[in-house]
Amino acid sequence: MMSLSNIVQDEKLFQRPPDTLGDCPICMLRMPTSDKSCISMPCCGYNICSGCFFAPVYDDKGMEVAEKKCPFCNTLDPTSDEDVLERIKKRVSANDVFAIYNLGLYHSNGDYGFPQNQAKALELWHRAAELGNAEAYCKIGYSHEFGEGVEVDKKKAVYYYELAAMGGDVTARYFLGCIEEDAGNMDRSLKHHMIAVRDGCIDSLDRIKGLYSRRDATKDDYATALNSYQEYLGETKSKHRDLAWMATSFIEGLVIRD
Repeated sequence: MMSLSNIVQDEKLFQRPPDTLGDCPICMLRMPTSDKSCISMPCCGYNICSGCFFAPVYDDKGMEVAEKKCPFCNTLDPTSDEDVLERIKKRVSANDVFAIYNLGLYHSNGDYGFPQNQAKALELWHRAAELGNAEAYCKIGYSHEFGEGVEVDKKKAVYYYELAAMGGDVTARYFLGCIEEDAGNMDRSLKHHMIAVRDGCIDSLDRIKGLYSRRDATKDDYATALNSYQEYLGETKSKHRDLAWMATSFIEGLVIRD
């Protein structure tokens, strides 16, 4: 029998989480949840959608401006990795949560000349998480699940995934759905994936399709999930975002082929 504390925890866990990214401050459309669709500016710290970031800028005579600037604060784009790092460090000093999270990524991946240091990355992600960054909680959970910089601890991984999911991180929500499915808890898995789909997780949509095919979800469940995903696409779609996505996908394809 489930205790009262577990019931209260589940009520929090399965509530619709807040929209952590909000709207793009330039086009005012809902920010997509895809990693390739949101860019944190090292100059002002604002998150800009990829469509606005890559969209051409024109002057008052209709001529395209060649000198690239931040779409929000008009600061000239950095000209080198050193310039990017200097701006990031200033944002970190100002307690900018996205800058702290991104610096954790650089340490984790060994980007911008940083030696790969998972312990330092975790330190920064804990700092970002305490400041309210749900994505950082997801990274901490992933580190515990797969032993990156810490000992493998599945219970701690779930704990941090739950904090991330309640904070609005869609990737953590997807991971929880998969964990519950692997444990045979199909109802809980479906609940997680239904929430993730409403926030744009196409992988969760595929999981719900699988649950439906195995009769662990109903036809109505799958139809609701499809409608939710279409609503998300309608809220986040724009011409410039589509062009940016095609351009980045093409460039990535060239890199992979090389």
